[in-house]
Amino acid sequence: QVQLVESGGGSVQAGGSLRLSCAASGYSIYCMGWFRQAPGKEREGVAAIDSDGSTSYADSVKGRFTISRDNAKNTLYLQMNTLKPEDTAMYYCAADRLGCNTYCTGGYCYPLLQVADFGYWGQGTQVTVSS
Repeated sequence: QVQLVESGGGSVQAGGSLRLSCAASGYSIYCMGWFRQAPGKEREGVAAIDSDGSTSYADSVKGRFTISRDNAKNTLYLQMNTLKPEDTAMYYCAADRLGCNTYCTGGYCYPLLQVADFGYWGQGTQVTVSS
């Protein structure tokens, strides 16, 4: 089994920053990602990172969010800058024991942001951005 515990959520004004963390324990994991779900909306992918360090981002967060991982600490991070009210959601850490499914273009491959590709999920941490 894999356990994922998120932290770092909170309330912030538009333009502010937050850093989410996800501590992983259990079996080795390779593909990790962040998803979010706002009330009344489907869960959507925010960012993912594969075991080789390749990353991908949703268009809505490119240039503002940065995903990273510390394999020695089994911890995943999401640095969120220039936050907007539309970023308000419950944020979930996700992981899988397989490498990420990827799409390749221009000679590079990037992790897909698909809910179905992740077998383990955290309980979520709330992020609220006020205008």
